[in-house]
Amino acid sequence: MHRIWQWFEPRRALMGLVSFMFGLALLIHFMLLASPDFNWINTGEGITAPASNMSAMPPARNLN
Repeated sequence: MHRIWQWFEPRRALMGLVSFMFGLALLIHFMLLASPDFNWINTGEGITAPASNMSAMPPARNLN
């Protein structure tokens, strides 16, 4: 394993890895914010549940 680190400078390689992962995380979060299903910032505008899907809870069962 130490021979691999002789090919690369450890500080430069780890900083490159950290910056790549940070850029990937930003890309994924912005892609999720762009989709209407996974946007967690604008959650309540224009989304209403239809009244036909609402039903009362069934009565509780007594196991006596």
